[in-house]
Amino acid sequence: MILAIDVGNTNTVIGAFEGRNLLWKLRLRSLERTRDEWWLLLRDVMDDGVEGGIISSVVPSISGSLREFFEEKLRRRVIFVAPGIKTGLSILYDPPSAVGADRIANAVAGREEYGAPLIIVDFGTAITFDVISEKGEYLGGLIFPGIRTSSLALYAKAAKLPQVEFVARKGAVGRNTAESMEKGLFIGFKSMVDGTISAIKEEIGEARVVGTGGEGKEISRASEEIELYDEDLTLKGLRIIYELNR
Repeated sequence: MILAIDVGNTNTVIGAFEGRNLLWKLRLRSLERTRDEWWLLLRDVMDDGVEGGIISSVVPSISGSLREFFEEKLRRRVIFVAPGIKTGLSILYDPPSAVGADRIANAVAGREEYGAPLIIVDFGTAITFDVISEKGEYLGGLIFPGIRTSSLALYAKAAKLPQVEFVARKGAVGRNTAESMEKGLFIGFKSMVDGTISAIKEEIGEARVVGTGGEGKEISRASEEIELYDEDLTLKGLRIIYELNR
């Protein structure tokens, strides 16, 4: 069994793989923890033993304790998605090292699972669009503020507006302040996503479109451009990269 860990700014997702099979996964808040706290969190679900691990992280302060957890508590090898590891992906970004580790994992899994050309929309703290060419090259993409990020910013900056959850709402006209904000978020982000995908297709031609990320299910269902939603795309990409570097 290997552990694939995706450390994001808001959440950390941990998945356990036996071969290609995802046995279980956990979604945790991205908090700084010691190696011993990671051990207490995970020891009861690692009863089959761990061969090693792979991590994509955009939070350096969490990366260090996870490395200690693998090397000092588990005494197992851990791979970080970073410049120099094998991904099988040609990255046409400037510079290639600036592409987030999670975006690399998404691109690796997306190309293997769904082919190319491909557009991947990942809904997290930021919404990222990643574009894979017909030749399977990573071309680049776009970065937008995430849904929850935007909602919290609106609540923080507008004294009379409440904090609302992101929900799918029918219709376009809100009948009270909270409903107006909820519909604004949903319609606004759906329109942004579909418009952005349409603009990318104008530039590269037709492509398959996959949604992923913890905040992406409702938008992916409602989108006129996103074909399918794969919640575990990043974890799948980490597993593939681990196999390439074992």
